[in-house]
Amino acid sequence: MTPTAAKAASSRGTGVLWTPEHRTASAGLVLVVTLVAFESMGVATAMPTMVAELHGEALYAWPFLAFLIASVVATVLSGRACDRHGPKPSLLIGPMIFLAGLLVAGTAGSMPMLLAGRALQGIGTGTLLVAVSLVIALIYTDRERPVVYAANAAAWVLPAVLGPPIAGLLTERVGWRWVFLGLTPLVLLGAGLLVAVVRRLGSPAPASPGARRAGVLAAFAAAGGVTALTWAAQDPSPEALGYGLAGLLALGVALRGLLPSGTLLARPGLPTVVASRALIAASFAGIEAFIPLTMSTVHGFGAAAAGLPLTVAAIGWTAGSILQGRYPDWSRERLLRSGFFLVAAALGLFAVVSQPWSPGWPVYVVSLLAGAGMGVAMPAISLLLLRFSVERERGFNTSAMQLGDWMGSALTIGLGGVLLAALASAAQPSAAMGVLAVLMATVALTGAVVSRRWPTAE
Repeated sequence: MTPTAAKAASSRGTGVLWTPEHRTASAGLVLVVTLVAFESMGVATAMPTMVAELHGEALYAWPFLAFLIASVVATVLSGRACDRHGPKPSLLIGPMIFLAGLLVAGTAGSMPMLLAGRALQGIGTGTLLVAVSLVIALIYTDRERPVVYAANAAAWVLPAVLGPPIAGLLTERVGWRWVFLGLTPLVLLGAGLLVAVVRRLGSPAPASPGARRAGVLAAFAAAGGVTALTWAAQDPSPEALGYGLAGLLALGVALRGLLPSGTLLARPGLPTVVASRALIAASFAGIEAFIPLTMSTVHGFGAAAAGLPLTVAAIGWTAGSILQGRYPDWSRERLLRSGFFLVAAALGLFAVVSQPWSPGWPVYVVSLLAGAGMGVAMPAISLLLLRFSVERERGFNTSAMQLGDWMGSALTIGLGGVLLAALASAAQPSAAMGVLAVLMATVALTGAVVSRRWPTAE
């Protein structure tokens, strides 16, 4: 391909992923994202069966929490390692730890062994996600990255559509263990592709004396804080309120060392990017976490129908991401603001749909709008993060962005749990969901205002 043709292809958002110099990296990255997505979707489907077989009903939430705790710590430490040594170690070690987690969980004979496997999967996932972001920064140009982010979003669609039924079929016909073991050959293939990618990466830039580094103790404090908030949200009670507040305090202290300075004040530039990720993740979590409950209890949807809006959201996410990828010259700042407005509109409609006097079918419009908003906003955030990051702090900033995502989601889910306990119940959630939707729409609109704060125009 000639330079002129390559530039024209890039401007159209095509001819980027599968060019000779990119096809191995693109295949490896997309496969890794697909595997993580299949594991995420499949485990949620098979969890009731595996927990029952291992007699761990009292610990039902802990396989999810073990994954979350390990992911938070691994994300922070992987960012630290990538800034010091480049993404090569994390890119090679992450898949092997993830594979070990699949094998341990797939052969688990007890709940402690299952929890160990889930923790290993969390470590592998957290390690990989940071490294993947840095590989995108190293291999693809600024104009090519929107296409890569679109491909990563598309990699979630097939797992979102096929993951739950495949996992359900495997669980019923073969056994839940194959939800884990069935992925191992694909992990080995993905690891082989990533080895080929690693060989193309140059040596990391020399360490910068002034570069920020995440603290190990802060990483564990953040993991503990997120865990306490999540656990409190799943089991609201006076005791949960106490350790939830303690977790929030620990998280607040830890984030001072894990986020760029000025993030909590949304100062222009990099702090605004990281704050935007937390705000939009918090807003979307209000829809993602509570739509199935609302549709099943308020409108009488069956289990499959109640989960279908999440599939629609995944399709909308992919469509929005593909659209932004086709136009690399579009302003990322404007796309980010558009994403916030779309999510805010979806939440406003969700406030209506959550009431028993409303018909249920507009929930699909809610999901489509919210997914499309995330599809245009999330790639914009990732691209802006790289633009505002010096090379030797990309790992720190990437892990900070991911932490903002988890923190925002955890706080929203926790707030939803508190509102359900205070204003309604899981059986009749309309009052709580109406309030939550309005509050989260306000958060999204705040994000739209915050995202106007940039030190320079694009």
